[in-house]
Amino acid sequence: MAPPRAPRHSPDETLLEGLRDGLGTGIARIRSQWRPLAAFVSLLRLGVQMITATVRTIATKNFAFEEFVVQTWYTIRVCTLPALAVSMPFGVILALQVGVLAQEVGAVAFTGAGNTLAVVRQASPMITALMLAGVAGSAICADLGARKIREELDALEVMGISVVDRLLVPRMLATVVVSVLLNGVVMFFTIMTTLGVSVVLQDLPPGAYLASVTTLATMGDLWLSLAKAAIFAVMCTVVAAWKGINTSSGPTGVGDAVTSAVVLNFILLFAANFVISQVHTQISGGPLG
Repeated sequence: MAPPRAPRHSPDETLLEGLRDGLGTGIARIRSQWRPLAAFVSLLRLGVQMITATVRTIATKNFAFEEFVVQTWYTIRVCTLPALAVSMPFGVILALQVGVLAQEVGAVAFTGAGNTLAVVRQASPMITALMLAGVAGSAICADLGARKIREELDALEVMGISVVDRLLVPRMLATVVVSVLLNGVVMFFTIMTTLGVSVVLQDLPPGAYLASVTTLATMGDLWLSLAKAAIFAVMCTVVAAWKGINTSSGPTGVGDAVTSAVVLNFILLFAANFVISQVHTQISGGPLG
């Protein structure tokens, strides 16, 4: 018995198959190229949803206050000691660098002003933001990712409970409140560290150091620092929440999402700090950005 013959394709069918395969390959390539932009748009969309949901839930008195209190206390408990532990060595390095530079240019009297301005504008909000991204942000991402793979988020949506209103908004507000408060604590400890290093190691009079603090730093710098802390807190929460609710591939995906959220937060925080500092410098002027 002769083996069956393979069906013959006409030239038109072969041409159509080639066009279809080429079109599918091209579409897949375009999708892969535009995927980062689509992810960025999705991240921005979630951020807008969280901000609008915050205003709506507060205005309609549907805000999850109990969840907010729980998340605020948890964030304070896990972020305060690491932030203080980082602020002290950072203050030591800053005091040594500024002190050496001040001695070289003959501006020892402005050592306290330079240290304080650098701490208020740059060091304090960045230390706070990095601690929030590394500790609180990873906890938020891991919690939401675990809920995602257990299908708890889908269950909430089925029951008519908004995940954004119930879970994301309280976490964002808790992070903002803790960030603003922790920024002040970190600022105080860092300035005290620079004062101690300058007095003990560089033999600067403490009275002259404190008297020069207000030479460069103003209340506008304090408001800038608090605004940075609040903006960074919103960014940390949005990125962590976005990574968490888009987790896939089981427990391994949760770990990958947490790592990716921390790295992405660090990159965005440094970029945002640079942009905000440059904009503030262009608008108000003054020393240091």
